[in-house]
Amino acid sequence: MTDRPSVLIVDDEESAADVYALRLEDEYETAVAYSGRTALETVDDGIDVVLLDRRMPELSGREILEAIRERGLAVSVIMLTAVDPGLEVVEMPFDDYITKPVAKDELVAAIDRQVGLGRGETRTEYHEVRAKLSLLERELPPDERDSETLRRLRERAARLREQLTDAESGSDSADPEDGTGPRPDGSAPNQ
Repeated sequence: MTDRPSVLIVDDEESAADVYALRLEDEYETAVAYSGRTALETVDDGIDVVLLDRRMPELSGREILEAIRERGLAVSVIMLTAVDPGLEVVEMPFDDYITKPVAKDELVAAIDRQVGLGRGETRTEYHEVRAKLSLLERELPPDERDSETLRRLRERAARLREQLTDAESGSDSADPEDGTGPRPDGSAPNQ
């Protein structure tokens, strides 16, 4: 057994799944499932991250995602798809959403974010909500960005962020998103 994170790649396009596996095999333990049924037979708590194609025959990515969540598995799910998102993604319990085509560095960064999050429920939920917000704000037409659904999602993200900030207030870790912590390059924020 290895200490490397494990990634299950689920895509009905065998060539695409195999390319992702080749891109990732140097950094992760990889397994491939070419169908939703095979994915559900394979996924368990030993898998850290599932890269899940959204559009597949037989079982859709959404159906597979819901089955994984119903089983209560402690696995992060990254939807990997060429489908433009709509407001329906708000109800989907994925952890991240990547639009194809995807470069290796983007794929690795997304997996590393999920592996680095740990299993803290509030932190996981916060990052899930932020991923959905980011995706929708980037992809939706401007006239749909002020919808009630997005407003509620923004409020939920703010509440979760406040909970995380409160939980971490005993430590020296400030929040770089709000400008109170160091920048990624280590420099101090502008006052």
